[in-house]
Amino acid sequence: MKARDRQRLELLQGTLDMIVLRTLSWGPQHGYGISQMIRTASGEVLQVETGSLYPALHRLERQGWLRSEWKQSENKQRTKVYRLTPAGRKQLVAQQSQWDRLHAAIDGLMNARESPA
Repeated sequence: MKARDRQRLELLQGTLDMIVLRTLSWGPQHGYGISQMIRTASGEVLQVETGSLYPALHRLERQGWLRSEWKQSENKQRTKVYRLTPAGRKQLVAQQSQWDRLHAAIDGLMNARESPA
């Protein structure tokens, strides 16, 4: 196993949806583009596999947070492009707020100098 592979982190349960919504807040994108943006923006630490990404995209679309449409790519291939809906933007704000609270709580715990008891 390569050192880079060992450094990759498993996503916490429920964070994939937030990450996908965040990625699509930058603009419409197809599935492969979403996975590449996640990998690049995370400094190559997060890599979302196809088996996780596409079920998440379909779930988010069923919830009304994404819309998709078929388009023709520059190389004349049909590709499904996903875009955030207004409801998806609201959901992203809510999930970001929850994430910020969780991050602060974990940070406080990890940086505590002594037992709170």
